Amino acid sequence: MQNLRLRVMRDSDLEQVLALNTAAYPAVNTLEEDEMRALIGWCDVALVALGRDGTVIAFLLSLGSGQPYTSENYRWFEARGVRHQYIDRIVVGEAARGTGVGRAMYESVFERARERGATEVTAEVNVRPANPRSIAFHEHLGFRQLSEQETKDGAVRVALLARPVDGLL
Repeated sequence: MQNLRLRVMRDSDLEQVLALNTAAYPAVNTLEEDEMRALIGWCDVALVALGRDGTVIAFLLSLGSGQPYTSENYRWFEARGVRHQYIDRIVVGEAARGTGVGRAMYESVFERARERGATEVTAEVNVRPANPRSIAFHEHLGFRQLSEQETKDGAVRVALLARPVDGLL
């Protein structure tokens, strides 16, 4: 990961973040600029990874409990009544895959969860359409599947995952 740099997302990153997000469809849903801005506003972890040339090659968005976010998956975790830190999305561009950037970003989320007193970090992964790379990544980090649910009016099925914050990644 020596050629990558992590930092807090800036407004000036939005165009590149949107492009990465769109390129990752259907692994993540697409968002318009106003939707992405609103989501970032609820996040207490918004990170980008920059390549050697300064371009955004990965990003992560995560939010704690109690936000007005209407995502079906976030609402599912909220309804459980467990203090959690939710990872809404991580997108790692092709050039950054296998570099450890995803794990480094997740380490930041776990640190934030500990600071907030959350007991777990939560996320979802598409099982239809399948996202085997993300499933393997989460399994490797020790996430366990709690349930599955249909979203987007049945167009998508997700595995709802959690991992306790105790212990190191």
